[in-house]
Amino acid sequence: MRWEDREESSNVDDRRGSKGSSSGGMRGMPSMGTLMFLWPVVQRLLKTKFGWAIIGIGAVAYFSGFNPLSMMTGENTSSTVNQEADDRQKRFISTVLADTENVWGPIFKQHGAKYQEPKMVLYRGSTTSGCGHASAQMGPFYCPADQKIYIDLGFFDELASKHNASGDFAQAYVLAHEVGHHIQNMEGTLSKVQQMKQQARGSKDVNQLQVRVELQADCYAGVWAHHAHKRFNILEQGDVEEALRAASAIGDDTLQKQAQGYVVPDAFTHGSAEQRVTWFRKGIKSGDIATCNTGL
Repeated sequence: MRWEDREESSNVDDRRGSKGSSSGGMRGMPSMGTLMFLWPVVQRLLKTKFGWAIIGIGAVAYFSGFNPLSMMTGENTSSTVNQEADDRQKRFISTVLADTENVWGPIFKQHGAKYQEPKMVLYRGSTTSGCGHASAQMGPFYCPADQKIYIDLGFFDELASKHNASGDFAQAYVLAHEVGHHIQNMEGTLSKVQQMKQQARGSKDVNQLQVRVELQADCYAGVWAHHAHKRFNILEQGDVEEALRAASAIGDDTLQKQAQGYVVPDAFTHGSAEQRVTWFRKGIKSGDIATCNTGL
């Protein structure tokens, strides 16, 4: 996907490393191997006032974010690389969010409405949301209560390693799907469906309603991709296949087979792999939200 050197959205709440994220806060203690390696040096330093001063300065530096031990052990090299990769990930997903804003704004204007841009919260580990506690296990989600999209960046690592759905456009599809839920919230679809769920006869009917919600969001993601490519020429060879592979990988039947070895259609909440692929294709082919009618 072509995204470098383009506009990033300002609607980003970056909580990586913040007190609101369980992965944030101060650095942890050095590893046991590092302590054993340094203990003879520390013993000598403890015998003099100057040595105590060096230890104090080193401790302040360490818990302020700089690892002075890396100069002797090389321990910090990998974390520096990971931070650079994490920052690049943040820039990428912020650029995709800007693309969604630049696409949906004009579409809403054509229909005589104003697009209200959602906020995107980036975190690692856990954080708080208007819909309650957010954790990595939940995956990306949209919270109607505060109109924010919550994304633990670790989900994209899992998407590639556990679901064989790597690639930047696979990640863009995930965000575009969550933006689709924001659009449903603006349209009143989510509140309408919530009322329908309360009148449903059982969990099977409730699940079927939720599947329709998710498939429409997949279609909206396709509509976004259609217009984003038309406007910014974002798609490269293999990008659409990345998104389709991601849609298939997180289909209910695929996930159920992986988890329990068999499929229970009545328990679907997001749609089968085939359904998710089909509705994304509809959106990206037509670029028309009218084709995203899943019966809601």
